[in-house]
Amino acid sequence: MCADSYVSDPANPVPFVPRPVRIEGDVWRNWLVQDQRFVEGRADVLSYTTPVLTQPVQIKGAPRVELHAATTGADSDRVVKLIDVYPAEQTTPSGLPGYQLGIGIEIFRGRYVHGFSTPAPLKPGQTYNFGWSLPHVNHVFQPGHRIMVQIQSSLFPLYDRNPQSWVPSIMDAPPGAYRKATQTVRWGGNAASAVWLPVVKD
Repeated sequence: MCADSYVSDPANPVPFVPRPVRIEGDVWRNWLVQDQRFVEGRADVLSYTTPVLTQPVQIKGAPRVELHAATTGADSDRVVKLIDVYPAEQTTPSGLPGYQLGIGIEIFRGRYVHGFSTPAPLKPGQTYNFGWSLPHVNHVFQPGHRIMVQIQSSLFPLYDRNPQSWVPSIMDAPPGAYRKATQTVRWGGNAASAVWLPVVKD
């Protein structure tokens, strides 16, 4: 099966900035350019990276996410990050070897897969096609860099935790509703997930 899986646990959500998370000071100003290496090693984050680029790649517009995914729960969140990975060695005057710069980060709540006006529980084990856009961007991935896509199921506390069981309102979820769930992302065959980039042609 052409797929990868991970277990998401609401009791141990992926933070949106390195711990300890303090929602104060400059956090709101610079979290979008936070070095994403702080999530490396987490078993609940999937990373996919291109080979080293040999020529510049400019994107202009809103990258489009097409994610074919399933859960063992009845609801789940999908967070997709588009990242510019700097060379590991010092090759530029930027002083940022190995830096992982977030270019676009956005979340989609599974219950809205059929439309925002018709929230509904997900069927455990069923693959759904989740489609949404990342924020508009005008960015050039430079030669020597790599393009990375990361997938996870929380961005806490920027977004509230999904209990991953079905409740009419997540804001009113009781403690017992928060459960671990296995998330599966498919990347082959007729259900190949992708992030479509608005590449600027020469």
